[in-house]
Amino acid sequence: MPKELTLDRLYKTFDILEDWQERYGYIIELGQKIPKLDEADKTEPNRVHGCMSTVHMLISATDDAPPKINFVAESDASIVNGLIALLHVVYDNKTPEEIRSIDIKEVFSKLGLDSHLSPNRRNGFFSMVERLQALAMESKK
Repeated sequence: MPKELTLDRLYKTFDILEDWQERYGYIIELGQKIPKLDEADKTEPNRVHGCMSTVHMLISATDDAPPKINFVAESDASIVNGLIALLHVVYDNKTPEEIRSIDIKEVFSKLGLDSHLSPNRRNGFFSMVERLQALAMESKK
């Protein structure tokens, strides 16, 4: 993911794009830029349940005080990889406390995803969020 992509820049880009076909195209394009997961890490313990597509996620914590959380996730669906890219913008390289404090429903709504994703994709997105938040809190211990 490009480091210069911030949440504010993402909001502005979504405002500029004329329609949802363009926005979906942009989300898919972002998904093509996410780091890939090693095949050896695509195991059942790393699987995110609650997604229609197959998604695997790994997180790591830095040695900083407090630690910052980084994650790699990958799906077999291009639109879901795009949603993973959005999660990178929101959550990657944040402390567990920052991750817990982010109102992802507000972000989701502000991007217009609440009314433009199917219920199954929406549920999958929030399953990824829950998994990421849980893993972040575990790594804090």
